[in-house]
Amino acid sequence: MEADFVIVGAGSAGCALAGRLSEDGRYDVILLEAGPKDSNPWIHIPVGYFRTMGNPRTDWRYKTQADAGIAGRSINWPRGRVLGGSSSINGLLYVRGQPQDYDGWAQMGCVGWSWDGVLPYFKRSETWKGPNGTDLRGTDGPLSVQTSRLRREIVDRWVDAAVAAGYKRNADYNDADQEGVGYFQLTMTGGRRCSSAVAYLKPARRRSNLKIVTNAQTERILFESRTAVGVRARIGGSKTDIRARKEIILCAGAIGSPQLLMLSGVGDPDDFRPHGIETQVELKGVGKNLQDHLQARPVFKTALSTINVETDNLIKKAGIALQYALTQRGPMTMAASLGTGFLKTEPHLDTPDIQFHIQPFSADSPGEGAHKFSAFTASVLQLRPESAGHLTLRSGDIDDHPAIHPNYLATDTDCRTIVKGIQIARKIAQHEPLRSQITEEHAPGNEVALDDEEATLDWARRTAVTIYHPTGTCKMGTDPMAVVDPRLKVHGLDGLRVADASIMPRIVSGNTNAPAIMIGEKASDLVLEDARA
Repeated sequence: MEADFVIVGAGSAGCALAGRLSEDGRYDVILLEAGPKDSNPWIHIPVGYFRTMGNPRTDWRYKTQADAGIAGRSINWPRGRVLGGSSSINGLLYVRGQPQDYDGWAQMGCVGWSWDGVLPYFKRSETWKGPNGTDLRGTDGPLSVQTSRLRREIVDRWVDAAVAAGYKRNADYNDADQEGVGYFQLTMTGGRRCSSAVAYLKPARRRSNLKIVTNAQTERILFESRTAVGVRARIGGSKTDIRARKEIILCAGAIGSPQLLMLSGVGDPDDFRPHGIETQVELKGVGKNLQDHLQARPVFKTALSTINVETDNLIKKAGIALQYALTQRGPMTMAASLGTGFLKTEPHLDTPDIQFHIQPFSADSPGEGAHKFSAFTASVLQLRPESAGHLTLRSGDIDDHPAIHPNYLATDTDCRTIVKGIQIARKIAQHEPLRSQITEEHAPGNEVALDDEEATLDWARRTAVTIYHPTGTCKMGTDPMAVVDPRLKVHGLDGLRVADASIMPRIVSGNTNAPAIMIGEKASDLVLEDARA
């Protein structure tokens, strides 16, 4: 096989990139995806993430190394392994981040990636179907973004309690100002998920210049001198070389892209030389700068109805399924969270430093089912952690997942911020109209006093988990640890770019799906500009 452009990974960014490059019409595009087609019906039902996360048919099922910052635990890191990537199995939450995030990227040397530089791509990607649209929102993009079809009284009361506690209400956190409390925006169209594959590939599949190959595991990049000329992939049990006349673009995500670079001899030789891999280009930053959002999950029992009790027997579940089948409404349209808040732990801060995910259910793990009592979760995370981890190869085999070292809660700032976030969650719960509906604090519980910072931090270390936002492992920039330049070209090589969440020099303030799609959109313009030149 041969094409002008070969894209490795049909995730959030890869689908957007493939859609735009093929839309141009002048170039042939091959899109390689290690996973299957997105034909599993649970992918398209919003609540289906309960069934797709942890499922080996749709999830890479990564697992971290034991991490001292979370009490020596090893935790699951779900990542999408299917057309649409993580946008096909995530919680559907659409968050751009703060304008200051991108202005910070530009100040770090990433020319063209300021807020003014990325806003046109956020707008181009979306059709905002919610109220009060401004000139900062898109109106005719492929990605459908809307408000939730599901409301629950316990979430409404949390938002009102947060306002009573002194935080402002914000109707659109994706507008000019992120700060405040309100309700999540979702990548949905009607009552169905709008993944990146649905948004960008569905209308492109009949294009003669786009070839989508699923169940195609890319094993390494092929070079001639210092030019990337193709990839070797395992398709249908046999190995195939796919040549690129112009460029190869890695969109395999914050784990897959650096792993593929290291397996191809690009990175820190100390990371891959022990596995018999020859050095192609030495780039010390490959696999470094790993950043993620760690969520602490306070849980409160309530007298109000929540999803826990609404789904506690087969008859209720059958009724919910029938409601969805007839109306595309009800609990099966539920995203991972309904309410949100972007708040400051200290009034002197310029922008919010914590984010809430308010869920009208509770569980020790979504895949294990909800608790047997009615409860809600007030998950809180630090938006811009200082702690950064790294990836290393286990072997020279693509099928061996890399060793993931998250390095959570490794700085004093990170520890203080997560403690303050938990304290704010507990304080909001003491305000009406929420307080009277809480029967008991299930976690952290009475054994952890509100003002006991040491015990609160210990609880966070023992119980906090990822909220699925790994980034930064092929960082963009011009410093010695940068992997790609501001045009996403891999330093020291020709014909090779990276375009996914791995290029973020610093993690954005919020969920990462919308920024990853933006990166795919912007990458398409960079690639086409260079091709025309």
